[in-house]
Amino acid sequence: MTLIDLANLLSRLGYPLAYSHFKSEQKPPFIVYLVTSGDSFSADNTALHESADVDIELYVDTKNLTLENQIKTLLKQNELPFSYAETYIKEEGVFKCTFSIQLI
Repeated sequence: MTLIDLANLLSRLGYPLAYSHFKSEQKPPFIVYLVTSGDSFSADNTALHESADVDIELYVDTKNLTLENQIKTLLKQNELPFSYAETYIKEEGVFKCTFSIQLI
């Protein structure tokens, strides 16, 4: 799956979506995704296999299990294993729910 494929999947949820950040302030809920690192397997001076670690960040003003489960279901249906972390950003008054995946 490519980053473009991932963006198309996430856009199906119907919430504002951006790579890395929005250019203007957004009202939660919204989703941001970004590549946090990448790697390649090389042999004979050729990159044979590339991967990208991607964080999908859901921002909500109140805990939203329904939306979190929609993202989890979307990832599972597309065979994208994920790890999950959550934090509260006091200064912004929002929860940030991060789904970390690897695109191959």
